[in-house]
Amino acid sequence: MTRPDPVRLAAPLLLVLTLVAGLLAAPATPARAVPAKNPPLTTPWTAQALVGTPLPEYPRPQMTRSDWLNLNGEWQLRQSATDDAPAFGTELPERINVPFPVESALSGVQRAAGDNRNYLFYRRVVTVPESWNGRRVLLHFGAVDWQTTVWVNGVAVGGHTGGYDAFTLDVTAPLRGGANEIVVKVWDPTDSRQNGSLPPIGKQTKQPGGIFYTPSSGIWQTVWLEPVPTASISSVDLTPRLADDTLRVRVFTRGDVSGHRVLAEALDGTTVVGSATGGFTEFAVPVPNARRWSPDDPFLYHLRITLRNAGGGQVDRTTHYFGMREISTGVVNGVLRPKLNGQFVFQAGTLDQGFWPDGLYTAPTDAALAFDLQKHKDLGFNMVRKHIKVEPQRWFYHADRLGLLVWQDVPSLTAQDINATDAQQAQLEAEAREIVNEHRSSPAVVTYTVYNEGWGERALADTRRVAQAVKTQDPTRLVNAHSGHNCCQSLGDPGNGDIDDWHVYLGPGSPVPSGSRIAVLGEFGGLGLRAPGHEWSPNGSFFAYEWQPNATALTDRYVGLVQGTQNLMIGKGLSASVYTEITDQEGELNGFLTYDRQVVKMDQARVRAANLALIAASRTVGSSAPVALPLNTRRSLQVTTPGYTNRFLRHRDSLAYTEVVDANSSAVLRNDATYTVRAGLADAACYSFESVNFPGQFLRHQESRVRNSPDDGSALLRADATWCARVGVGGGGVSLESYNFRGRYLRHFNSEVWLSDGTGGSAWNTPVLWAADSTWNVTTPWAP
Repeated sequence: MTRPDPVRLAAPLLLVLTLVAGLLAAPATPARAVPAKNPPLTTPWTAQALVGTPLPEYPRPQMTRSDWLNLNGEWQLRQSATDDAPAFGTELPERINVPFPVESALSGVQRAAGDNRNYLFYRRVVTVPESWNGRRVLLHFGAVDWQTTVWVNGVAVGGHTGGYDAFTLDVTAPLRGGANEIVVKVWDPTDSRQNGSLPPIGKQTKQPGGIFYTPSSGIWQTVWLEPVPTASISSVDLTPRLADDTLRVRVFTRGDVSGHRVLAEALDGTTVVGSATGGFTEFAVPVPNARRWSPDDPFLYHLRITLRNAGGGQVDRTTHYFGMREISTGVVNGVLRPKLNGQFVFQAGTLDQGFWPDGLYTAPTDAALAFDLQKHKDLGFNMVRKHIKVEPQRWFYHADRLGLLVWQDVPSLTAQDINATDAQQAQLEAEAREIVNEHRSSPAVVTYTVYNEGWGERALADTRRVAQAVKTQDPTRLVNAHSGHNCCQSLGDPGNGDIDDWHVYLGPGSPVPSGSRIAVLGEFGGLGLRAPGHEWSPNGSFFAYEWQPNATALTDRYVGLVQGTQNLMIGKGLSASVYTEITDQEGELNGFLTYDRQVVKMDQARVRAANLALIAASRTVGSSAPVALPLNTRRSLQVTTPGYTNRFLRHRDSLAYTEVVDANSSAVLRNDATYTVRAGLADAACYSFESVNFPGQFLRHQESRVRNSPDDGSALLRADATWCARVGVGGGGVSLESYNFRGRYLRHFNSEVWLSDGTGGSAWNTPVLWAADSTWNVTTPWAP
């Protein structure tokens, strides 16, 4: 079957992990490299980036063939401020190292961010191997920002609009023996609004500073040639189904495949474990006793796809990989949670923006591309949010093999002055569809995020519609309609999708999970630490959400935020969090690592321990089910924190405290430590606690402090004095959740009693011992 959009080509595999540098290396003589400019900072890979062919690895690990030609390396370049016609058979005045953006140092050009020469012309002369004769020749581009037109030997062979998705052109017809001229024209206006443009750009800007960064114009991912049969496999969609241990396979083709069939073979290493033959609609390949893919065990099967003609002969063959995993949502102990392979595991990740001081959008080497992901694993994370950028296919392969859950953002329109036309909105949606198409077979990808903080948002109706379109396109993954809908220029909560996502700086914080959406913290943190000698800013200023004086203070603060996050998971139903961020970015210094990846700014061992403890706690998260208390009877509330269990809640001068109470205590103290359990003043399904010695006064919170107050009949008093009894957040006993501030609980601290969610800030809201301090035993009354 031929997929309707010819631009869509899935990405390739490596049969075994060691093939990364071996079997599929480019069979071409390394292209010359233009000397790099001096980057603002050098990474550990800067010096290696231009040795031989840049990024020589096979660029499409999810669909591999052995025969290909890497076209990375030196190309000719001309930059123009006007929409010129291309010149053929003519040397261009500059040289550039593809695939590094023209603004990058590794490109050898390093033009200024605000340069107005938005039209780029690339030229390269290549010789196609004679052994390819008789086959179709495809020209692949990993990504070009933003609008591209291509000529081969002066013949227009096609074009593409979109800066974050791959495209492929059949260039067979104009090819000839010997030298062939390839000319590529790119228009990338970024956020200049040239000719009324409004392309998806993510964090790129012509005027970088703060949280917006230097643009990456032109070719920024690998360019390569590939010979294929006249009838060939163009892409394959893979969907694991755990219910019956099968892999659902759908093969797309090009050329005439009349009478052809497909053989799909699943392999564990080199052993075929299941096979099936089908056509060009979805069919199932058995994977008996399938080993589940997860961050703890990122096991990858291999898949061999063979296209056969009517006589059973092999026409084409590609090799792929897959992970047997499933992402869903389900109720766990009364709270809607994300489930991986049927189990709730808290998703702890970072914001990963993917910029490099030497290559900008393009990592200097494949090892560098994998480094940030490996560092996530080293720091104890199990998830990464790829923030409004889409990485090369090899990045997804590294996430798949390392075992990281990926939240993939749709790159946004500019965050400033949004006035998208219908055509510009349609282009954004078209690019979103391509992103889903290209990455739908990656086991790591579990969530698509459609909008971020209102950037590029026209109307809530658009937001809802686009989110639903993504969900319809790929129902096997979660959809986050709007990350940070509570923030910034957002038009508000769209109300649909699988996820309710808040941004809280510094945080942590959380929405309340509902019956249809899980609660996540899509951004928080942003702790900053200066690292002289490892910093660069385009405008000389540096930003962080909160500065710390040294690594110890920074680590202490981070560990406290993680403990607060764990408290929100237990007490409010939070299911995932994204810390800002894995590395510094130009003028933004929020990273665990510096922008040059030379310095880890926190104590890695302590960070890892805190993150792993959070994830481990999610595997045994307790019930949040309601607890029934005896109405219209007297009870006392006993502290459960070890070492303090002889203390009980009591009121004194209207304020609530805890105090040691025993049989020898005064009658006043025993009366103060006794309450009558009543139906909730604001909700009869919950409870209110009436003082026995001051009838008509109820236990309530006011500006977080807990006290006794008379029932004045006001809605505010009745809400403040209503408490919902839950299974104790400390694992036993009872916790009393505020009726009108969900996720905050009756908590004692230094003898005082407060309303607390244990996320930090004020001393009484410290994350330390929050679960124990917020859990009480409802006991026999001291004043019967």
